[in-house]
Formats: sequence, structure tokens, C-alpha cells
Amino acid sequence: MKSLNEKLSLLKEDLRNRCPKIMIIGLGSVGLYLLDYLISSNEETDIYVVGRNEEKMTSDVNIVKVASLIRQKNKSHITIIPNIDLNKISNIEECLSKYTPDIIINSSRAYSGLKYGSISWNNIRAYGIWSPLAIKYIKNIMSAYKNTNSDSIVINTSYSDAVIPWLKSAGEEYPDFGSGNINHLIPRIKFAVAKKHNITDFWNIDITYAASHFHDVVISKEGQTENVEQLIKIKYNEKDLNPQMDEIFSMCKIPMPVDAKRNMMNASSNFEIIQAILGAVKKGKRTKLHCPGVFGEIGGYPVIIDGKANKVSAQLDQSCFNIEQMRAKNKESIYLDGIKDIKDGTLYYTEELIQKTKKAFGVKLMEKIHFSEIDEAADFIINNIINKNI
Repeated sequence: MKSLNEKLSLLKEDLRNRCPKIMIIGLGSVGLYLLDYLISSNEETDIYVVGRNEEKMTSDVNIVKVASLIRQKNKSHITIIPNIDLNKISNIEECLSKYTPDIIINSSRAYSGLKYGSISWNNIRAYGIWSPLAIKYIKNIMSAYKNTNSDSIVINTSYSDAVIPWLKSAGEEYPDFGSGNINHLIPRIKFAVAKKHNITDFWNIDITYAASHFHDVVISKEGQTENVEQLIKIKYNEKDLNPQMDEIFSMCKIPMPVDAKRNMMNASSNFEIIQAILGAVKKGKRTKLHCPGVFGEIGGYPVIIDGKANKVSAQLDQSCFNIEQMRAKNKESIYLDGIKDIKDGTLYYTEELIQKTKKAFGVKLMEKIHFSEIDEAADFIINNIINKNI
């Protein structure tokens, strides 16, 4: 597997004389919002939309294409690739070999049309239970990626805090970036800090933060941290701000829809990563992001994509906290999401999650899931928890 920096360098060379090729795998609400945002950027792009249902995909793509051209924003060429079964690695291989995308975004879901948190949060207050479902399709995509010797930069959308390190720990190819989760909390914090400090240009507030999915959820939903001190630094105009963080986090509890409209945030997170990649390789820009699972690390981290030097590069931002501090804080955070550890290709659930699941659903989870047991574990969760609670 080539390193992310090697893939960024290759992409910089490849895009000197052509437009980017972006593949969206899965055209649910995340994929559809992302398609709209990419078209609206008004950059010439080849976009490949991959899924199963040709009729639905065609209808969804058409409305986005027409609406964006009404706004005079559509310079993209869109190809619909239907009848791709993500359970069949050979299907995915054929797709990747034929279209050779520069960037792949996996927005597919093993169980579509359901927000898993609607089942888990009120009952067990932990999202890690769904890890086998989140990894089910991306592991097949990454197998096809390996088999086709792809150099694409891959972005994963579903629970990357655990999914990407699970793939890495198993010695498999793994996505370069995860989208969403920690990224969703950063804007809330900016709005809260701006209000507290009377800052009008809130977009210029600089945040450096390391935390897993659990704290994105508990702070966003409840405005509190479960008494876990957060690893965060806030600056404005190069000066440190030191607000009372309990108050700031309490202000992050703002009303949000609970239906598919929430996926505007995840789609925007994907869009931000794509824009940072293309900005670095095409325009020499430097961007700081917050991503789950980046470099195969457990949890969420600040990362810099830098095209200002002669060589484009990506690295964890350790300007405020070192890697060991961030790893320790993320392990503490993701434990509350029901994940004790991920190592040697095996994900370990916490005892607390196992007990909560037994009490809430009458189901005893396995204590650990090896990479070879993912499909079996996903089917078990679908049949014994999801299907019985929707």
C-alpha cells in the first residue's frame, strides 16, 4: 500500500492536464448531498455514482443536475454505474479498474434507511456496537482496491473512529480519511466561543481538538462531557482563548433534525476533505481538518493537508498536543462508546456495553470480533437487534 503522501504526490502530477475523477459509492442521503455540493463548487469534475438501483439513482442524479444548472453551477460530467453489489468484491474490482477514480468516497450502508443511533443512544448510550455493520462494505471495497492496485485516495463515512484502525490492525488496506463525527462538533464550538467572546468573524476561530465519536454525540445532544476533560485548544487571531469549557460545551447543545437532513453535515465533511485534497495538489493550499480514523488511528484527530511546499503532504497536527496525548484521550473517549480496544485484527467490546445490550435488548454480544467474523457479527446484530427494534 502506498502512503497517503505518496498518493497525494501522484495525484498532483496526474491532475496537471485533466480534471479530477471522483467516485461516490452509495447514493443515499449522504451521497446525494455530497453530489450536490461537488456540482455546486462549479469546478469541472468527472463524477462516478455507484450503486444498485439504476432507476432511483438516475432520478436522484437528474434532479441535482438540473437544479444546479439552473443556478449556473454545473460543470461536472456525471456517470451512473448501477447494479454494483458491494457484497461481491469482483463487482467492485471491475468498477475500479474501468473508471480509475482519483478519490473514492464510501457512503454505503449495510442497513440503509436507518440511523443506528436512534436505537442505541437511548438504550445503551454507545455507538460502538454497530462497528461490524460500519465495516461490512468498506472492507470489501478495500479488498477490491488492493486487488486492482489502485492509488485512489479513499474517504470513509461510517464510524471511521473504529473502522479504519480495525482494517489497519488486520494488515488490510485501509481508507486514508474518515469523515464526520468529530468534524460535526467543531462548528458548534466555534459558534459558542464566538457568542461568548463577541466575535463576529466566527469562521476565523481556530480549534485543535482530539476526541472520538462518543464525545461528538454526548456534547452535541446533551451539552456535557461525562466528566471527561477534553483535549482542546482554541485560538483567535493567533492568541489563546481560555473560555470556561463546561459552559462552551453546554452551548453546543443546539436543535437539530433527527431525519436524513442530519446527513448534510457528513456530506459537508466529505466535501471539506475533497476540497482540502484538491486545494493542496492543484493550488498549493494548506488546510487543517478534523477527521476520525486518519492514518489508521483510533478516534478523531486534527490533520494538516499542506500543498505549500514543493511536495504535498498530510500529517497529524501536533502543534498543540503530541500523538501519545491524543491517542490516550481518544482511547478514553471511545471506551465510553463501547470499544475497549482494537488490535491484531480484533475489535473488543467493553464489559459495560455487553451488559447494557443484554439488559436493553436481551441479547448477549460476543466479547470480541475477529476480522474474519465481521459478516457473521453484522448479520447477528441485524437479525437480533435491528430487526426486532424498528
